Amino acid sequence: MLERIGVDKLEDLYSDVPSEFLKKGPYALPDAMSEQEIRDYFASLEALNAKLNVFVGAGAYDHYTPAVIPYLCARSEFLTAYTPYQCEISQGTLRYIFEYQSLICGLTGMDVSNASMYDGPTAAAEAMKMAIACTRKKTRVLLSGTLLPNVIQVVETYARFHGVAITVLPPAEGVTSLQTLENELAADDVAGVIVPSVNRYGIVEDHSGFAEAVHERKAVLVEYCDPSALAVVKTPGEWGADIAVGDGQPLGLPLCYGGPYVGFMAVKKEHMRKMPGRIVGQTVDKEGRRVFVLTLQAREQHIKREKATSNICSNESLMALWVTIYLSLMGPEGLKEVNRISSDGAHYLKAELLKTGQFQDVFPDKPFLKEFVLKPVGCACQLQQKLEAAGFFAALPTEEGYVSFCVTEKRTRAEIDRLVKVVKEG
Repeated sequence: MLERIGVDKLEDLYSDVPSEFLKKGPYALPDAMSEQEIRDYFASLEALNAKLNVFVGAGAYDHYTPAVIPYLCARSEFLTAYTPYQCEISQGTLRYIFEYQSLICGLTGMDVSNASMYDGPTAAAEAMKMAIACTRKKTRVLLSGTLLPNVIQVVETYARFHGVAITVLPPAEGVTSLQTLENELAADDVAGVIVPSVNRYGIVEDHSGFAEAVHERKAVLVEYCDPSALAVVKTPGEWGADIAVGDGQPLGLPLCYGGPYVGFMAVKKEHMRKMPGRIVGQTVDKEGRRVFVLTLQAREQHIKREKATSNICSNESLMALWVTIYLSLMGPEGLKEVNRISSDGAHYLKAELLKTGQFQDVFPDKPFLKEFVLKPVGCACQLQQKLEAAGFFAALPTEEGYVSFCVTEKRTRAEIDRLVKVVKEG
């Protein structure tokens, strides 16, 4: 092999690597093991991981995953499926993407959904670009300061390299201010506005008047949503939004060190030709049978690069399937039950934490579902470390000096009481 590629010895392959970065001495490889010994060895490594009860959200939520979902998603026809260019042999993949799109439209109250995106923050960034495309001559986009910090950062990064000016609206008492929004819109250079349905403090925002103010200035309103919460709060369609985006992770996707997740985007019909990614449509074949095809593929593989809506090439298809199965299993009533249990637990935890005297209520009059922030009397970092030592991932510090808590349907009353007990012990 070395002779074939024209080198004399193995070290020649690394001749371009500075010597200080090359490993000196023998590799620390273990002795050969049997299969059972290897299994035992990795089991011992796994035992070193701390298993914590998750009482934190911040965009990634520890919701219940029905056992049948990973089983179905692991079937070979799904797990090995690739981009469905040839509809004749991709009907299974195309069908579940079509069902996914239909479910997302039902959740958001919008007309058209694409075939999923990478994650929530990049979906928001694509919505920012889409707002510019829809309004053409305007080059500024407003972001609510109550959006998740990682969403703001990703949108700002995309904007920097697309010549888009970003203005972050400061929160007013924990929510997006309509007055501040109207003041910025008065400059008449705003292409779009991105606001959260449930914000970074867990507050369910009231967007009354937002759509009217934005549309009066010929701009586009984008709602960033927790899709699980849309079962019980006003949908983007009901608020009059033009685009709905967010991350599908709360729909049964387990926490896994940052992914893989699945972004969603749904729009009003008049904006669908500006939407990035793919759409799966329904039609009939020559024999009149119901079939599915890719449609409206305004991407750089199909048209001139400069006319493409986006360079997004692959959707998170396997995760879209996961979400589709989850929504099909849960149904509207199941999603409402998830929110009811989560909300009951969160309100109970907040009340019990306030009783300890260790916290101040930051936004006492604002409605919330499963997530909330409090201001600790003592050091936020020390509080988080103490809870971690007791087996809880909780009290996530925020940049304002608050700490964030979240309760999902997986957290029991006994776990909540144990957490409160740790706080009481000071």
